[in-house]
Amino acid sequence: MGVLLEDGTEPGPVFFDTGSGGHVHQSTTWSVYDGTLRAPVAARMRGKCGCGWRGEASYPIDWDQVDHRHPEEYDTSGPESDWERHMNEVAARMVPLPEDVTGLLNQLRERLSEIDDKNPLAALRVVGELEAMASSTGPYVARRIAFGGVSDEAVAEGLGITEDKARSRLSRYEFMDR
Repeated sequence: MGVLLEDGTEPGPVFFDTGSGGHVHQSTTWSVYDGTLRAPVAARMRGKCGCGWRGEASYPIDWDQVDHRHPEEYDTSGPESDWERHMNEVAARMVPLPEDVTGLLNQLRERLSEIDDKNPLAALRVVGELEAMASSTGPYVARRIAFGGVSDEAVAEGLGITEDKARSRLSRYEFMDR
């Protein structure tokens, strides 16, 4: 979810200096734009996605209604609905997964969640097996895409990510140690 200032501009991240170390924490979570700790005050919120999409509609923020200890209880359904519509549009353009693979992935997600609750070490081993599968197959597939002349734009749209993220993913797999 993104925010807009009173003048209609989108602010940058809010930085939190913890006073030690070289890392300064930053956040773009809507609720940090409440005017405290030198953060700007957001007047409105809207749907926002990492791909660069911004919702056309914006929704006023009534800071008097926001419980600062539990901002997640504030009604953000407007921008969330806009984002969900956007994600449905993105999904409709993505390369479809074979139905049997979708089913297997859903089963694996559910089973992994069950295993994690009972035996986190076993869940970690499952994750390691998945990483091993990705590292053995990923480079081959990435090279086929690279040498097949598929554009960054087509890869990005097919995967539902930005072109920068698509190039990064292909490079990560293409040059992965096997």
